Amino acid sequence: MADAQLDMVDALMARYAAGILPEPARVLVEAHLEMKSINRSRVLDFETAAADVMEKIEPVALASRGDVLNAIFAAPAVAVATKNLRRPTNALLPPAIRDFVGFEANDIPWKRKLPGFKEYDLGKIDGCDVSFFWIRPGRAVPAHTHQGFELSLVLDGAFNDLRGRFGKGDISVADESVDHRPMAENEVPCIGFAVSDAPLKLTGAFRQLIGDLIG
Repeated sequence: MADAQLDMVDALMARYAAGILPEPARVLVEAHLEMKSINRSRVLDFETAAADVMEKIEPVALASRGDVLNAIFAAPAVAVATKNLRRPTNALLPPAIRDFVGFEANDIPWKRKLPGFKEYDLGKIDGCDVSFFWIRPGRAVPAHTHQGFELSLVLDGAFNDLRGRFGKGDISVADESVDHRPMAENEVPCIGFAVSDAPLKLTGAFRQLIGDLIG
């Protein structure tokens, strides 16, 4: 992947370590780390750096300590969902995503958006549009750029674009600086989990766009 892509992934990991990602983006990164646990060392580095900074900050007395504690104890209890411990041995979804959406990959209610392209839109969650996507082997997604950010985690298969190859467990970080035409590899469908904060914008030549839409 290009250096710019690596820089964006590092920035994403830093925000994850700082605990400031929207919930769907946090789940996506956690799923990535479950699939590629070797990358947890990168998060540990960011957490260590953040801890060093916090140790140098002068403590500030908590205002109205009694009121804060009373508000905490008065808050209603939060129900914690029981996780399904009996998962298929070949489960496609990482535990973080499975627990977030509440179902397995075989239960995704796909909807055909284009020939060779399916999607399941989970709607807007914590200010983000969240969805699963399925791309037929060898199929190209119409060229587009982004009006905000888009995070895509490859759950199975792989796709290629001008930045390089994104395989199982990889995260693609795209924004308005990225104009790309992702194409699934020929072996198996490319299945992924996507989180974005703004709509995409179609680009590219008219003839190519028509061809991609037809599939």
